[in-house]
Amino acid sequence: MSRPATFVPPPGARAYRLDTARGEFAVIDAPVAPGTAAKGTALLLPGYTGSKEDFIALHEPLAAAGYRTVAVDGRGQYESPGPKDDETPYALDELARDVFAQVDALIGGSTNATTSAPADTSTDTGADATQHRVHLVGHSLGGLVARAAVLLDHTRFRSLTLMSSGPAEISPSQQQRVKLLRDGLAVMNMAQVWDAIQALEPPEDAAGQKDLDAGLDDLETLRKRWLLNSPAQLTATGRQLCKEPDRVADLAAVPLPVHVLSGERDDTWSPALLDEMAVRLTAHRTVVRGAEHSPNTDRPLETAAALAAFWHQLDQ
Repeated sequence: MSRPATFVPPPGARAYRLDTARGEFAVIDAPVAPGTAAKGTALLLPGYTGSKEDFIALHEPLAAAGYRTVAVDGRGQYESPGPKDDETPYALDELARDVFAQVDALIGGSTNATTSAPADTSTDTGADATQHRVHLVGHSLGGLVARAAVLLDHTRFRSLTLMSSGPAEISPSQQQRVKLLRDGLAVMNMAQVWDAIQALEPPEDAAGQKDLDAGLDDLETLRKRWLLNSPAQLTATGRQLCKEPDRVADLAAVPLPVHVLSGERDDTWSPALLDEMAVRLTAHRTVVRGAEHSPNTDRPLETAAALAAFWHQLDQ
């Protein structure tokens, strides 16, 4: 069953700005549940027009399973600052390097990074160096960012989960919707584009209807989230979604466990396409029944269980 989503962090979680070597990023950081053995840390990257709040319903079940989870707004996304007119900082490799800085700040992996949160020492046993690495999860566009990070340098990561994120560019129908959004951003301000979105069917990840379907039913809160996004970020990442090359062979050559997770219906990358990608990657594959493009909000308990099961079997 899906559950109502919210912008309020769950009990025990903390919303703050993570200070890194590449600037500040807004995060929701949920520790392992009291009395539960700590098993690791996961960094969660949201999709196009989404935010860290899209993962809120995953924090409690993953905390109960022994995992600290940190959901982040990417550069220029909701509460993380970013330039509004310059697209350069939103190139995919730049966003990937932001992920490195976030990981280093969270686990103390860089002497140049500082953070308002303590470094994660919950798995500091010395028995296995992989325990100090982070499980990386990217939803949709976040999956493309996560893949780019792993291809640049996989050594910070224990595993990669691509959630509803495919091998290359998004489907033709979704490309058309993203193009309409980009065209609107070129001639209208963010408030005007929001009004236009409400009159049209939005892109799968986007600002309005899909979130309403998932239970994010406070339209004014969604509007505020939309208005805080950088237009340059939306334009640059929207373009990336429409031109992303197939990099599956490159990813398959990286010595890192991969999990391909999706709902059973998806108009952005079809489940059949994700099935094929999982085979090419020799990846673990999960299809969350009853979920569509956002299993994290459609079926959060089932999604959390699948993530925890994948991570747990890596340490057996």
